[in-house]
Amino acid sequence: MKTLVCARLIVAGLLLLAIGGLSLAQEKPLTVASEEVSTGVVSAALNATPQPPPPKQIDKGDTAWMLVSSALVLMMTAPGLALFYGGLVRKKNILGVMMQCIALMGVMSVVWVLWGYSLAFDKNIGESGLGRICGGLGLVMLKGVGASNVVNNKTIPDLLHMVYQMMFFIITPGLICGAFAERMKFSAMLLFSVLWGTFVYCQVAHWVWAADGWLASGEHLALDFAGGTVVHLISGASALLCAIMLGKRLGFRQEQMPPHNLTYTFIGATMLWVGWFGFNAGSALEANGQAVYAFVSTHLAAATGTLAWAGLEWLKRGKPSILGACSGAVAGLVCVTPAAGFVTPESGMILGVIAGAACYFACTTLKSKFGYDDSLDAFGVHGVGGFAGAILTGVFANSMVSGNDDYKGMLQDGGNLHQVINQLVGAGAALALTLVGSFILLKVIDAVVGLRVTQEDEIQGLDLSQHGEEGYIFY
Repeated sequence: MKTLVCARLIVAGLLLLAIGGLSLAQEKPLTVASEEVSTGVVSAALNATPQPPPPKQIDKGDTAWMLVSSALVLMMTAPGLALFYGGLVRKKNILGVMMQCIALMGVMSVVWVLWGYSLAFDKNIGESGLGRICGGLGLVMLKGVGASNVVNNKTIPDLLHMVYQMMFFIITPGLICGAFAERMKFSAMLLFSVLWGTFVYCQVAHWVWAADGWLASGEHLALDFAGGTVVHLISGASALLCAIMLGKRLGFRQEQMPPHNLTYTFIGATMLWVGWFGFNAGSALEANGQAVYAFVSTHLAAATGTLAWAGLEWLKRGKPSILGACSGAVAGLVCVTPAAGFVTPESGMILGVIAGAACYFACTTLKSKFGYDDSLDAFGVHGVGGFAGAILTGVFANSMVSGNDDYKGMLQDGGNLHQVINQLVGAGAALALTLVGSFILLKVIDAVVGLRVTQEDEIQGLDLSQHGEEGYIFY
């Protein structure tokens, strides 16, 4: 019996071995065939001609975000800047400030369409290398600029890029108006803004933001995410020069000239804070992670700037003021502008503290020491804050935020001191062009139409003398 069972087990084992061998025999050709197919695919891939990446398509989400950002930046000029500056002047000049803002919204928009956008962003200027220095005229009157083609390998129409940059072109000369408030002719302001925008702003914007600008790439790369140099530094420098060349207001340091309505200033400052999200986060030109970093860093810089300025007031004067808090917020926003899309939120907080302290010093100690009449502290906030931000961007830039290994600051990976040097070179070049260009323009305009209103007009106030209206009429 046992013998029979053993025999059956042996037979069963032999059958299993036979079946297994048959299966292996059938699988082997399939394996060889699959290897041959794989080898053919790899060979074809290696021998294929590399294909360029497909062109980017317009993205509805990015387009929607940039439309909103454009509106937010326009809101910064009016009512934001109009209320912020309007509350700081005497009541006889509030309409003069507001008229400057709305007039710039009109005239600078037209100039941007006619030739400004082309001078700033056109690169079709021949093979001479001149395109590294200035833009061409290939986009005059928006030639070839439409809503169906993307810009700079982004996912928004180039027409949208044009209108977004237009809002920067509008507000930048508006910032300068704070330095010569209450004493410059309206006609001179308009003429200066148009010429300054053409010969100063457009050139610096091309250097920094155009694809072939000499500060936009290569060994001289100067980082400016949203306009620390292009907007704030050059407007602040021009503001100081304007204040000096026009001279002081009648009665400066001889009579009190307090702000007539700090409620307006507070409303304007908070509207600037909100609008700045479009200014900075919108400069990513996409609704992406870099825009998120820029948004958060912008908010935190404004927050710490507010605390720094108000805190210093509290320590030195015993009381914090609403004007100090508003000024600190704007100072923080100015300083983080060139860095917003390149730095971490923690670095944004540091920038705000530095800006609040530096601009507080500039608007109090520095201004008092040298005695210039920068009426609304355009230089103290935008010039000083813009310069500090431009340099500190080279210190705190982090390639993790931007996703670009070329955008490293001095504190990342052992230190990139070369970036700080580039920031200094870029800021220095922008300052040189701005000061020389502004000086020439102011001299020419003074000779043609005159810069300053008469003493009688200044005493009466610009509302009546320049516009024939009063801001406040009570019966």
